Amino acid sequence: MRRTALFAVGVLLLNGCSSLDSLNPFSGPAKPKIPPLVAIQPTAQVSEVWRFGAGKSENFVFSPAVVDGTVYVAGRDGSLARIDDGRLMWKIDTGRKLSGGVGADDKLVVVGTEKGDVLAFSSDGKPLWQAVVTSEVLSAPEVSDGMVFVRSSDSRVQAFSAADGARKWNYQRANPALTLRTSAGLVTTPSLVIAGFPGGKLVAINRTSGAAVWEATVALPRGTTELERIADITSTPVVAGREVCSSAFQGRVACFDLASGNALWTRDISSSAGIDVDAQNLYVSDDKGSVYALDRATGASLWKQDGLAKRYPGKPLALERFVAVADIEGIVHLLQRENGAFAARASGDGSAIDAPMQPYGRAFVAQSRAGSVRALSAR
Repeated sequence: MRRTALFAVGVLLLNGCSSLDSLNPFSGPAKPKIPPLVAIQPTAQVSEVWRFGAGKSENFVFSPAVVDGTVYVAGRDGSLARIDDGRLMWKIDTGRKLSGGVGADDKLVVVGTEKGDVLAFSSDGKPLWQAVVTSEVLSAPEVSDGMVFVRSSDSRVQAFSAADGARKWNYQRANPALTLRTSAGLVTTPSLVIAGFPGGKLVAINRTSGAAVWEATVALPRGTTELERIADITSTPVVAGREVCSSAFQGRVACFDLASGNALWTRDISSSAGIDVDAQNLYVSDDKGSVYALDRATGASLWKQDGLAKRYPGKPLALERFVAVADIEGIVHLLQRENGAFAARASGDGSAIDAPMQPYGRAFVAQSRAGSVRALSAR
């Protein structure tokens, strides 16, 4: 579930419904030593546009939802808030402890709980409906074209009507014996819902019927032990044009044809953090802390930045001129898009930014584990 612990190869692993917290290096007094950063000569600047204090994440990942100039944020304590252009419009107590990020469009805001509750609110914060799924909701629901799609930790994807919460369909896959507890979300197109699953499988689901359209393999389990054979997709896939791309822990980065699921290319890069793309490139942080740029058409390497080794950068965010990544201490790094060189840094509150950073007009939004939500601009 947490990027910062995945490098230990077993943090928050699920076997049935139990987690192996003893493998978590952040659960006890002995913590890994974080390498110091090498000084850089800045060629750009990261500026704070606004800041807001949300609830702490604890051991969950809370990603903000951005809808035009509006940002919705939530915290473990049950708080849910709307921020318009840096101004707090409302903040409510949902009455439940929340367990994942926010899904939203211009009319609906949806959050989930570890007990499987799905809570929907209007854009002005009024409760609308509630639904229940079969397991904890660790990722942000996807709100799209009159539907709400929710992924639960038992590898189910369920669809609900955005109008009244009526269940439309349920898609389920069997889990391997041992899987990573992940906050990986869903991505939608006008006809598909696409999700990554344990065992390295990427599945396109018909958004109307809930039937599988195609299944692709991002990674194949390898090794002799259950730990070695974990090859789970632990981050949200990315759709760009006619392609869908994904990455797998102890696996590969791969791009597929969106219509058929046929593989276009694969690269042997293990990533639990995830990927982003722009018009030409794909960017990925691997599980050793290196950031790569790959040619989106072929998967060929363009550059590699290993200056964040063992600082475990999260999912890269492709900006107009830069690539932004946040490390385990919540420091945001700007890399030059052309060559991966460090361009600028911005310190945070000292806690990790586990949630993927979100584009926000010409800026971007980052939410830390301690609950700091910042809009940052890069120039």
